[in-house]
Amino acid sequence: MIFETLDTFGHEQVVFCHNKDAGLKAIIAIHNTVLGPALGGTRMWPYASEAEALNDVLRLSRGMTYKNAVAGLNIGGGKAVIIGDPAKDKSEALFRAFGQFVDSLGGRYITAEDVGIDVNDMEYVYRETQYVTGVHQIHGGSGDPSPFTAYGALQGLMATLNKKFGDEDVGKYSYAVQGLGHVGMEYVKLLKERGAKIFVTDIHKDRVEKAVTDFGAEAVAPDAIYDVEADVYSPCALGGTVNEQTLPRFKFKVICGAANNQLSTDAIGDEVVKRGILYAPDYAVNAGGVMNVALELDGYNRERAMRMMRTIYHNLTRIYEIADRDGIPTYRAADRLAEERISAIGKLKLPMGRSQPRFQGRIRSA
Repeated sequence: MIFETLDTFGHEQVVFCHNKDAGLKAIIAIHNTVLGPALGGTRMWPYASEAEALNDVLRLSRGMTYKNAVAGLNIGGGKAVIIGDPAKDKSEALFRAFGQFVDSLGGRYITAEDVGIDVNDMEYVYRETQYVTGVHQIHGGSGDPSPFTAYGALQGLMATLNKKFGDEDVGKYSYAVQGLGHVGMEYVKLLKERGAKIFVTDIHKDRVEKAVTDFGAEAVAPDAIYDVEADVYSPCALGGTVNEQTLPRFKFKVICGAANNQLSTDAIGDEVVKRGILYAPDYAVNAGGVMNVALELDGYNRERAMRMMRTIYHNLTRIYEIADRDGIPTYRAADRLAEERISAIGKLKLPMGRSQPRFQGRIRSA
């Protein structure tokens, strides 16, 4: 059954990592290395079952292939998950044991931080392997990628506003921002600096209070965010918030945010188009974090990172051009852009006379 699943998703390698003494139960999934070694973060989450963890890592790792390809990076897609509660199950031994498994892959997979993981955890991983990004600046790393993810999302937003309204004036429009974690709060800050009207919500009241106090945002109850009369819906928390229940309530003209897997299904993505809403494909918009940590592989430079974030504007513009050219929804256009690049570069890397393996399937984001 597992091999049938891998066949469907098109993965190259899946590694189950177990160290009883350290309490480690983890899965590393390498989806595609046509463009280069697989890069993707490690997520720590109290999954209800090992099957749930496997499904998540397969989905996320395949999404990283698309994200990295659209971002123009010379890296493939991979991801890792650690089964456990980040609030109480973390330890030095656990992360160092995980680092040993990463190191055993010899550079085929390069890790970074993701949900439930911070730069301090990466420090322990770094003690066991060089194949880690997002470490502290003292080691030549870039630290927290959240500001870069938010800044990249702003570039994607500007390209999307230009496509929908014909200008890039962020301050002219209003925004409903769902989720005020590290990325969401930074995104709100950037919107405020440009004079925008902002509605915010989060399940953590202290974050909402901070956004209201520091950035003049208007607080909205979690479920009421879908009814706000704003120009742009910016999901920056959970995935799947654009779904059968929420979409009929939308008065938004644009969907553009930093969350992963924003569309619950492809059918919902098609319905978004029918309703005249412009959707900015999430994995193209939120690629700033992975762009930033990818620079560590060549020697990190902050100025170069900020310049790279601005290419997200170009990437979104290209996606919209493909959508118009081929008469397809933007979420499919993003996949097409990724697949075309993987196919073209893959052919360059193959010896003469060999055919490129068929690229498997598609995914919206990671």
